[in-house]
Amino acid sequence: MGEAQGQAPFWGTSNPLRSHKIFKFLRYNSGSMGSQAPHYLSIKISLKARPFLRRMGLLLVLGSVLLISALAVSIQASEKPQRSTEIIVSYTQSEWWLIRWSTNQPECQIITDHEGLPNGDDVFIYCGEKLYKQWFATETCPEAISANGDTARCQGLYLHLISQTPMEKIVQVDLPIAEAWINLTGCTPIPPENRCDTLPNLLIIGEEPLPNEQIVQIQGTFNNIPFVCPPGETCEIPLRPTPLEGAVVEFWSTSSFGDSSEHYSALVRVIDGGAAIAPGTGGWYIDVMSDRWLGVQPSSCAQVWGTFPPIGGEVPNWLASPSDPQLLASDEPYTYLAGRLIANGVIDASECPAGGLEFNGYANTCGLEKSRAEVTLWQNQFDDRLVAVAAETNIPSQLMKNLFAQESQFWPGVYRTAEEYGFGQLTEKGADTVLLWNENFYFQFCPLVLSADICGVGYAQLDEESQALLRGALAIDVNADCADCVAGIDLSHADFTIDLFAQSIKANCVQTGQIVSNHTGLPPAEVSSYQELWRYTLVNYHAGPGCLSDAFNRTRQAGQPLNWGNVAAQLNILCPGAVEYVDKVAKE
Repeated sequence: MGEAQGQAPFWGTSNPLRSHKIFKFLRYNSGSMGSQAPHYLSIKISLKARPFLRRMGLLLVLGSVLLISALAVSIQASEKPQRSTEIIVSYTQSEWWLIRWSTNQPECQIITDHEGLPNGDDVFIYCGEKLYKQWFATETCPEAISANGDTARCQGLYLHLISQTPMEKIVQVDLPIAEAWINLTGCTPIPPENRCDTLPNLLIIGEEPLPNEQIVQIQGTFNNIPFVCPPGETCEIPLRPTPLEGAVVEFWSTSSFGDSSEHYSALVRVIDGGAAIAPGTGGWYIDVMSDRWLGVQPSSCAQVWGTFPPIGGEVPNWLASPSDPQLLASDEPYTYLAGRLIANGVIDASECPAGGLEFNGYANTCGLEKSRAEVTLWQNQFDDRLVAVAAETNIPSQLMKNLFAQESQFWPGVYRTAEEYGFGQLTEKGADTVLLWNENFYFQFCPLVLSADICGVGYAQLDEESQALLRGALAIDVNADCADCVAGIDLSHADFTIDLFAQSIKANCVQTGQIVSNHTGLPPAEVSSYQELWRYTLVNYHAGPGCLSDAFNRTRQAGQPLNWGNVAAQLNILCPGAVEYVDKVAKE
């Protein structure tokens, strides 16, 4: 449009060699740091354009050159040295042929650089989808095993190794980047109190993994106030009182390599304990929450929600994690547990009516009396493991014990129905929650069942068959039933399953926090207290996310604040039994 075929444009002639002049502008290569080899940027401008257009053209050209030059400088200034190196790797290159049984003729060539037979991806890439499907569907050829067999009678394709050649290749390897960690100087807080007699300093420690480099400086912000430390790999920041919700510290380390670590963050709470009126009182309560914290971590769910436990560690007993297993000891008359012990021959209740059992499998009064001592021993034999798992996962040990008491009365096999397994009575939906909401656990567990390549996409992206396989495998793992074991239970495996249920509780913490945020648009810590979030998590574990979400909806529709009292009132209508369950687990 605007230019007829065979005619010159109105601003020039038909001879491009005479109508244009080439302007060359010296420019430096911005492709790599330190490279300053000049080259020319050629721009062609019409000389016979109208004066106005000619002036505008020159202005546009000069502006473009200035912009390109500025971009080149900007790119060079912003580029950071890449932490990578090249290494030479020796390997064996194998040549394979995909051959048809019936004709003994090769259909395609496959080149591999890994040990063993070509895998499905190799066949698909080199031979195409059609041959891949034929090869995949090929059954064993019995004629190939027989000395006088006629392989031409076999259908499909087979792989045959033709040659192997030693080779070398250059592989680019990413090098580890600098890091930074935080700790305290002047005090080592002991959980759950975390009290210091005097106000300590926050210690930031830079770490450079490369042997010929070092950390040259640490900097960051404390409650949005910048700080820059003296040159070196450590830095001490004087702490000062913070609000009850804590203050955010952002920090990072700079390396002599020319780059910096990630920008890490920590939530720090510093509360004045008042004047000391007796030994062990007063001072300062110091809590730090960060994955870079070198001290003892708070509850893992507290980190998920971004909320601190009560000041001084004054949590209710049901959220405690005593270091002494004896503090977890209980002596409850669990009738279902007594019934299981009688039914599995641990207790002889033959003198009791009906052999000591009710029709539903629970112990009757006589059966419980016969079993009382063993019931007490049984419910406390897992306390050592509960304390250890609490230390490893930061899930409160008393919470886990109370939850197991309500779910299974400490019977770690199938309970009541074949769809509920283990101490915490994991269901299919419960397994789904663990795998979907506890990402770290999923990536550890999935490769034990499926290939790492399949697992890499994440649980939510797996097909339904793969998800079902994982749920089934997890249910088997938490079930300690053992036909050949004393009492029908593998006690060592039962100990192992406690960690799996701790991971399940953590998954419910994550899901609960997300539900709170979905309904309020705020982080969980800005909506609910530490104890309330735990109560919501127990609802989520027992009754499911649907009940919890519906209760939140009804509470907000009623114009009421989102607190446990108001949510519990809605739960009593929507999900009878949920509040009673929480009250039993959260008993003092």
